Amino acid sequence: MTLRDVSEASGVSEMTVSRVLRSRGDVSEATRQRVLEAARSLGYVPNKIAGALASQRVNLVGVIIPSLSNMVFPEVMTGISEVLEDTGLQPVVGVSNYHHDREEQVIYEMLSWRPSGLILAGVEHSEASRAMLAQAGVPIVEIMDVDGDPVDSAVGISHRRAGRQMAEAIIAAGYRRIAFLGTHMPTQDTRARKRLEGFEEALAKAGLSLVDREYYTGGSSLLQGRAMTEALLKRSPDVDFLYYSNDMIGAGGLLWCLDQGLDVPGKIGLAGFNGMELLDGLPRKLATMDACRLEIGQQSAEIVAGKRPGGAGAREVIELTPTLDLGDTIRK
Repeated sequence: MTLRDVSEASGVSEMTVSRVLRSRGDVSEATRQRVLEAARSLGYVPNKIAGALASQRVNLVGVIIPSLSNMVFPEVMTGISEVLEDTGLQPVVGVSNYHHDREEQVIYEMLSWRPSGLILAGVEHSEASRAMLAQAGVPIVEIMDVDGDPVDSAVGISHRRAGRQMAEAIIAAGYRRIAFLGTHMPTQDTRARKRLEGFEEALAKAGLSLVDREYYTGGSSLLQGRAMTEALLKRSPDVDFLYYSNDMIGAGGLLWCLDQGLDVPGKIGLAGFNGMELLDGLPRKLATMDACRLEIGQQSAEIVAGKRPGGAGAREVIELTPTLDLGDTIRK
């Protein structure tokens, strides 16, 4: 199937067919629809590689996320897809599994295709990754986090500020023996580490410190949260607040506490992070913070697509403000 076949089927020149399929040039809506219908009925798919050889760019936007199992990222991808839908740009996804060396490999492969832009989670990368990103020559947007030094543009929240804000709410509610439960964080989940740093800063300011900690490796799950909560409270039964690095393990912890007949939030309070709507059906609404996931996806895609006020190539650092929801697990 060739461009000529589409030209003959639609009754317009090959040049016009090319302009329509590449979304270039001034073509009437009636002609555009005729060409698209002919291409669709014939099963014609344009050869984008040929166009890329001339422009040195393909109409793909690389999106690199840490995990496919983390429930945080589907909403980010939804925001990206919504914005790119009418731009001719198509997102393609790579996964780093929270490892810098794996991320470096994915960045290398993505950039070798000469995409129109790259969106990736976090602002911490290997030295080689930062060098590749700095030399990419296309819009680079680091998302989810603004606590750092972005290579180009960044869209996210301050996780340190989010941690401080949660600690201040917990302290204001009268809790004093506070524990933390979350993933091992030195090199992997850097955003959770920053939240914990901000959390501990606020505790120290109030003359407090964490009385216990429970860490895990691997993916988050309700079962993981139940097991961690049981282990910590058996070790430190006088803890009166549990701060979790994410909502999923926090929800598991909440279910365990309710199964044990504990008074939540009177005897013990709990809070997570991410504002996951998936967990709204729990017997009690877990205290949490919305991480602005949809908006992060939308605004990062707008930067790549040149839809922001500064136009294509304009560098921006956009800090969004998460919303604290005390739910039913922090004393009012």
